[in-house]
Amino acid sequence: MEREDVDQIAHVRRIASVVRLRPEKADEYRRLHAAVWPEVLAALKRAHIENYSIYEHDGLLFSYLEYTGSDLEADMATVAADEATQRWWQLTDPCQEAVTPRPGRDLWSPVEEVFHLD
Repeated sequence: MEREDVDQIAHVRRIASVVRLRPEKADEYRRLHAAVWPEVLAALKRAHIENYSIYEHDGLLFSYLEYTGSDLEADMATVAADEATQRWWQLTDPCQEAVTPRPGRDLWSPVEEVFHLD
């Protein structure tokens, strides 16, 4: 393995979060995510987001992603400023409800990692 590959692996940050899926919007949410807009995917890739998945269980959505950049806050601000992503969120946000309401905060709540095996 090349030194660059080792450095890249060492700098992966795993991030998980959870949000409630509104039952009346579940089909719409799944339909949207069956064909995520290429512009939204490109914005995520530019922000060093990789291996991004969203899972659903009993009305909860669980997301997992790997961040390979060096400034998560700046990269997330860039994603949030992206016009296509803003339009995407106008469609997806009404499908979601915060598990723990936090006024003025993201709908998705961070999840603490308690175990990891490479």
